[in-house]
Amino acid sequence: MTHNKRKKRALPVVVSIVAVLLVLAAAAYFGYGRLLEALFPIKYENYVERYSRENGLDKYFVYAVIKTESGFRPDAVSDVGARGLMQIMEDTFDWLKFRQGDESAVYYDMYDPQTNIRYGCCLLGFLMEEFGDIETAAAAYHIGRGRVNEWLGDSSISSDGVHLDVIPASDTAHYVSKITKAVEIYKRLYDK
Repeated sequence: MTHNKRKKRALPVVVSIVAVLLVLAAAAYFGYGRLLEALFPIKYENYVERYSRENGLDKYFVYAVIKTESGFRPDAVSDVGARGLMQIMEDTFDWLKFRQGDESAVYYDMYDPQTNIRYGCCLLGFLMEEFGDIETAAAAYHIGRGRVNEWLGDSSISSDGVHLDVIPASDTAHYVSKITKAVEIYKRLYDK
């Protein structure tokens, strides 16, 4: 093996070690709890509280979705065009707009934190009502309710037709894992 190839192989390892050391240094400096609070913030509290309550949602589920989807950036746009804090797609926006009878809203409004959280909570409330648990609702939020309903109808994926035993799409499985872990962290940090 040439010297350059060894250098190229070593670089990712060195970067990983430096990243871990930086996280450990930040945890030591700020304290682990403060570091977690910085990584899992509470923002847009009035909107999250209001719309999670109106839609029968656990507010920490909403915070977890916002953190995972946009990192609390209201101007976020995904590779596929989803917008805002909760990353609403245009066709989903149109469906929610019709469902809410909100004739004055336009897709650009998804950059407005209050409107985005209202629409996102409406969607999450609908998905929780349909699927009944955070994991399945989060999967539907990520990949679509049609796909999740297909999975629930497949006995190799869902033994009871209600809960997913496995999530066959790795990106959706990863997303659901991130959401559930974030909900746990939010509850541990802020549910006093």
